[in-house]
Amino acid sequence: MNVLVVDVGGSNVKILATGETEVRKFPSGLTMTPEAMVAGVKDLAGDWAYDVVAVGYPGMVRNGAVAKDPQNLAPGWVGFDFETAFNCPVRLINDAAMQALGSYESGTMLFLGLGTGLGSAMVVEGIVVPMELAHLPYREGTYEYYLGKRALERLGKKKWRGYVKTCVGQLITALQLDDVVIGGGQVKVLKELPAGCRPGHNSYAFTGGFRLWEPGRERFSVTA
Repeated sequence: MNVLVVDVGGSNVKILATGETEVRKFPSGLTMTPEAMVAGVKDLAGDWAYDVVAVGYPGMVRNGAVAKDPQNLAPGWVGFDFETAFNCPVRLINDAAMQALGSYESGTMLFLGLGTGLGSAMVVEGIVVPMELAHLPYREGTYEYYLGKRALERLGKKKWRGYVKTCVGQLITALQLDDVVIGGGQVKVLKELPAGCRPGHNSYAFTGGFRLWEPGRERFSVTA
């Protein structure tokens, strides 16, 4: 079975299929609708063979469906029929949860994606637990307000790095974590990772997407 993995981000949509080695991408952004996303993916993957699709979505997913429109894309995602649009079976998962799934090794792991926003997901003994830590209140705003891309631009590198270190330390203590993976486009701005963390990689998202369709991988089931 050939799988097409689609990683939908606030800045770009990235795709990779079984047997391929080169990731392809096209811009996303505030004007991108689900129809435009599917059309772009189909065009970009026109010479690839795939039987099923795994989609990492930058927002809340419940029971395999979009539960809330994303903050960094156009509206219209709730209720969208991905299987009809792609004309094949589709499994949908939060994008941070997909990266977490691909990053997981053992124990209780937290994935934080320092991207356009702040992605988050836990994996507890192989079970993926999607989270929305980005919108939890923190100081005068939310975690995303201090750790997202706009925070980096607003605060500058030094202050932003300080907030990353402080917030990650608090989460490690509060969630009793064995492992923390920090990924996303802004991770390159960090001089060093907070203690107890390891770096993520864009390839983990695709690993997670492929794992969604692997037979006999029940331990990587998703709780929501």
